[in-house]
Amino acid sequence: MTLRRQLLLVCLLTLVLPWAGCQFIRETESALREGQQQMLAGTAQAIADALAQFQGEFPRRAANLAQEGAVYGHPLATPPLIDGYFVDWAMGDDTLVPLGGEDSIARYAAGVYRGYFYIYVDVTDETVIYAQSDDVTQRDSDRIDLVTQDGQGGVATFTFVPEAPGTLVALRRTAGESTVESRISAHWQDTANGYQLEARIPRPLLGEFVGLVVTNVDDPMQLATRTATFEGRSPGLFVSASPILESVAAGYVQPGLRLIVTDTSGWRLAEAGNLTLQATANSATSGWLRMIYDALLESGADAALAEPDPSGREQQDYTRQALQGDVATSWFRSQRSGRAVVAVAQPVWAGNVQAGVVVLQQGTDAILSLTNRALMRLMNITIIATLVVAAALLGYASWLSFRIRRLSSAALRALDGDRVHADLPSTGAADEIGDLSRSFSSVLKQLGEYNEYLRTLASKLSHEMRTPLTIVMSSLENLEHETLSEESAQYTARARSGALRLQKILTAMSEASRVEELIENAEPERFDINAVLDATVSAYADAWPDREISFSGAGSEVLLDGSPELIVQMLDKLVDNAVDFSASGDEIAVRLVTSDRNAIISVTNPGPPLPARMRSQLFDSMVSVRGEESDRHLGLGLYIARLIAIGHGGSIHASDVEGGVSFQVRLPANHTRMHP
Repeated sequence: MTLRRQLLLVCLLTLVLPWAGCQFIRETESALREGQQQMLAGTAQAIADALAQFQGEFPRRAANLAQEGAVYGHPLATPPLIDGYFVDWAMGDDTLVPLGGEDSIARYAAGVYRGYFYIYVDVTDETVIYAQSDDVTQRDSDRIDLVTQDGQGGVATFTFVPEAPGTLVALRRTAGESTVESRISAHWQDTANGYQLEARIPRPLLGEFVGLVVTNVDDPMQLATRTATFEGRSPGLFVSASPILESVAAGYVQPGLRLIVTDTSGWRLAEAGNLTLQATANSATSGWLRMIYDALLESGADAALAEPDPSGREQQDYTRQALQGDVATSWFRSQRSGRAVVAVAQPVWAGNVQAGVVVLQQGTDAILSLTNRALMRLMNITIIATLVVAAALLGYASWLSFRIRRLSSAALRALDGDRVHADLPSTGAADEIGDLSRSFSSVLKQLGEYNEYLRTLASKLSHEMRTPLTIVMSSLENLEHETLSEESAQYTARARSGALRLQKILTAMSEASRVEELIENAEPERFDINAVLDATVSAYADAWPDREISFSGAGSEVLLDGSPELIVQMLDKLVDNAVDFSASGDEIAVRLVTSDRNAIISVTNPGPPLPARMRSQLFDSMVSVRGEESDRHLGLGLYIARLIAIGHGGSIHASDVEGGVSFQVRLPANHTRMHP
């Protein structure tokens, strides 16, 4: 792993601090919300006790409260116009309740304004059958019936049978008698999918129970279909808001508080107050910040679920729990603003009988707006700080990596041929990299001194050992003229052989020193390397008659600037090396080609491959890979060849080929300057 990635991971650890801060904010929010719930529970208990004295405003018959099919009359703020349209009811379409189930062909809504009961019915009917003008009581046409029953069991039915779209009259039928009820206003309106009915009925005409029946006739010759709000003969309970309970509830509410009173079936009897859940300027409403806040804040049900049920019947889980006689609490969070609503449901007891439920809701603006602002500030500051720290660490890591890479590159370039460059970057820095650079410089300086010592060792040894060796050789020559025993003569011959071998070594060492001097002092001249090699290789046949030495030229002049004598000496060393590692009768191929303004000389010979461990040291001084049977162990030949190649601005390297080894020398054509 790179240094920059390591520092980036260290930078990510700074996120632990904002995480801990967010956890603290969440715990604080939960504690404040629980405290608010307890406060609301105490307030709801007090309100429930106060409403218990108005038990007459709660529906009286518990047996009828449990039955299905009740009709709820929504309190209307203004009286709607009786024109067959729903737009002036100031209620949404979700207020419309299906008759007899979700798949019903009809939907309806009921409302109450002062002394009138309003009803709206929307029916889907592809074929509307109107009544004939001579008999509006016939039963083979589409119609709507409003069935009502009082507490003594008296039943009355108000029938709406249209002859055509527009205003119509209602028929009142009781005990088989049918009369026109002029106090009822109604309007029948055709639509693209069926028809709509809107009617206004005085409250005294209705009893305690009300039901709605829609009769659909598609063919007068077939039976009609009946859709109703109730099953059986008896309609359901008519439930509407109590003005007295609403007046009492209004006296308990405060800003940001909503109070709902229901009966024991969940029907809403009173509602007062409202909640404000609008997003403020400090709240995040969209984007990735909103997603971060949603992930950090404790989740809850959507705040829209805390709104009063459009049907008029509260059916939240906490409300149903309170309808069973238990105190229940719940909370909701707005997905748009992030704010929450705390709700408490408290049973209302009239003695030992439950009369209804008080639902008290309060927005947590004071708590959560502070929490959101604190969370937003924390997140914004944390994100900015993390980005700044990450950028600073990344920049520092990049600068540090650059210094280390520069030091590494300088260390690789320190060994330039035979010279060692001890000057490294960052040696003046006071940090650990500066210490490392100074340590490397010190080591390289010592290595350079040692390398310089080794580079001049050959010439020094050659100079120092030549005089003692001359004395030894002359003494051995004089000793040969003396009368010696057979054993002494044998020892003398051995000593002379060793001295001759040592003299050859010194000669080779002197040759390397002379080549360096020649390279430094030689005057370059332009010559045809192709002709020089051709003439030189031709002379090798006499020097090594047991080898087949061939030459393949470039076919044209190849001009080089340099010393032809040194080039010939370099080729001598390479061919001599090829002869040493080949067998009698083998072919040694010398080839000259040109490529990219370079002259490439190759010497290829069959034989064993290059030893892997010695590949990097083949051209070093005083190194040899020959076997013990050879009388030459110091690898000065390839070292001299390398000196000459570098001196002409070129390079030399060796590689294994199929069945042998190839040495290649690359020299720049028309080179005008030589380097030692």
